Amino acid sequence: MIETPVVVRQEKGLDGRPIALLVQEASQYMSKVYIKVQEKSINAKSIMGMMSLSLSKGEEVTILTEGEDEEKAAEGIKTFFMAAN
Repeated sequence: MIETPVVVRQEKGLDGRPIALLVQEASQYMSKVYIKVQEKSINAKSIMGMMSLSLSKGEEVTILTEGEDEEKAAEGIKTFFMAAN
């Protein structure tokens, strides 16, 4: 399992469209991908779960990846969060 801390850089945080893009990115990987905020871990492949997080710009989250392509998944999700769309 890889744990990667990141900060949300999207100007408006993560809402509808950015969440859909994040779920699409996470779904490309065979590994399990979770976004952890404080003590809450949400499956990044679940659009409903991700919408429940209401992530704001500047908020710290941890990407958890586990599986055969966990390194690639961690890097892909980190890159998504680093983009300031």
